[in-house]
Amino acid sequence: MRILVTGAGGQLGHDLVAAFSGAVPAGGRRRALLGPEGPADVRAEVVGADHAALPVDDRAAVLGAVEGLRPDVIVHAAAYTAVDACETDRDRAFAVNAMGTRHVAEAAGRHGAHLVYISTDYVFDGTAERPYVEWDRPDPRSVYGASKLGGELECPPTATIVRTSWVCGAHGANMAKTVLRLGSGDGPLRFVDDQRGSPTFTADLAPAVVTLAQDRRPGVHHVTNAGETTWFGFARAVLAASGGDPGRVEPIATADLDPPRPAPRPANSVLDNAALRLAGLPALPEWTDGLDRLLGAL
Repeated sequence: MRILVTGAGGQLGHDLVAAFSGAVPAGGRRRALLGPEGPADVRAEVVGADHAALPVDDRAAVLGAVEGLRPDVIVHAAAYTAVDACETDRDRAFAVNAMGTRHVAEAAGRHGAHLVYISTDYVFDGTAERPYVEWDRPDPRSVYGASKLGGELECPPTATIVRTSWVCGAHGANMAKTVLRLGSGDGPLRFVDDQRGSPTFTADLAPAVVTLAQDRRPGVHHVTNAGETTWFGFARAVLAASGGDPGRVEPIATADLDPPRPAPRPANSVLDNAALRLAGLPALPEWTDGLDRLLGAL
């Protein structure tokens, strides 16, 4: 089996390459479930392409790469994820996240490759009082969310769409590393306490994506670590688990951020992993467990 991973330079892309290769990503606790006896049964050739190697907004480059590789599965993790920058660079956001996905879907269709598209909680407006299930109607409020929903709409019915949230991994920038960096200084740390979500760790997410890709499961799947918190609660947990003082973290409201963020954030980003549960697939571990393992790896 030959797998192409776009966006392999990102934190999730890095761990996807490892998981498809049969390795346990940094901070992981299990291998992906490939075949009846695990990864050893699968002869997988994994090609990871970062943006420099494969700019997905370049149709000719995408078609040429897939023509040459002839992959069985394409995991499309490449994206323009600078949420605030998307607000002022709408064309780039849609060129990469929506049109880029159109190019990858076209190439996959030409060669019969199964497409797995990585999407986001930002496709929802965040106003629901309960966790979002896969069948809730998307209503993005940011350019980033709208462009990622555009990517979802470019996927064929047979594709696997994986929505996730609050992603953290050992490779690349994320909120866990930001808290660790800020925690090394002095003074109070202020984090919003009116945005809820499920921190999700790439070491757990990547093996789940491998399983969905191996089974070629169609449709939308919400895949996040279990449990929920706020960014205030997350920052306190990072400091507590790393030997810092969680009492330094102070709660503030999103409206009190100075300077304010250009892109609106969903107040409720919690995703109900209903499709996994109803299909009898294993749930990801609690986010606090994933955090402990990530900090250990760091």
